[in-house]
Amino acid sequence: MHPLDLYELCVQTPRSAVAMLRAAHAGRPLVLREDFCGTAAVSRRWVAEGLARGELARAVATDLDPPTLAHARAAAAREGLLERIELHTLDSIRAEVETTDDADVVYVGNFSLAEIHDEDLLSAYLKRTRRRLAMGNHGFGGGVFVCDMTGGPAAYQPLEIMREHHTRARETVRYVWRHEAGDPATHRVRNSISFHLTTSDGATHDLHRAFVYEWRLWPLDTLERALLRAGFISIEVYPHVGLAPGQAPLPIRPTDLPEDWVCYLVGRTP
Repeated sequence: MHPLDLYELCVQTPRSAVAMLRAAHAGRPLVLREDFCGTAAVSRRWVAEGLARGELARAVATDLDPPTLAHARAAAAREGLLERIELHTLDSIRAEVETTDDADVVYVGNFSLAEIHDEDLLSAYLKRTRRRLAMGNHGFGGGVFVCDMTGGPAAYQPLEIMREHHTRARETVRYVWRHEAGDPATHRVRNSISFHLTTSDGATHDLHRAFVYEWRLWPLDTLERALLRAGFISIEVYPHVGLAPGQAPLPIRPTDLPEDWVCYLVGRTP
């Protein structure tokens, strides 16, 4: 299996992510922009669910890596979704993308906002994001920005988590997430993902450090201030839990998060 397919299998939950995005918007959103999209798994799910309901759902997906976008394009084509998804190979942090409509929802998942290491760049990105969001264009309410983030003492300490997954081809995948380095003073971390694949005939393949991340884990209060400065009118925090379509989580106070936390942060336009 390709490492990107293993990533989708072991890391991503597009069904739950789309349920969160729709619940956060709380209206009838049609257009999603997914920055740092990787294989655009969330965009593909967004469009597929919308089309199943008879809606003219669309997605704009951006990522810096051309081979990853090529993989996303091939997956969207196989699923018959390519006509409804714009895929752009660009630097999501700095570049503008002109589209045919504003987005109802802008989503940054998999802690990808931590790819931004500089606070000025973070502010500039959020200001551009604010401009990309709809102001009730479709009559269904304003736009929302949704991202996930993690933090707490454990995020900076050595850690190894293993999980086992199974493919439809009866392959076994051992997924390994490692905290390799961390500095709470600078909020910088280095993490990696490795895979160990065992095929149905017993052959094994190791993909050591298939993905490596150099992140700055932004504190919640820093993100909240940056969102307000960018023009969002309200900020909400939600627990990072798996949702089924139609479920609506309740916002929580940041002080209700555990010491080591993962959450969704939602910024709203008028």
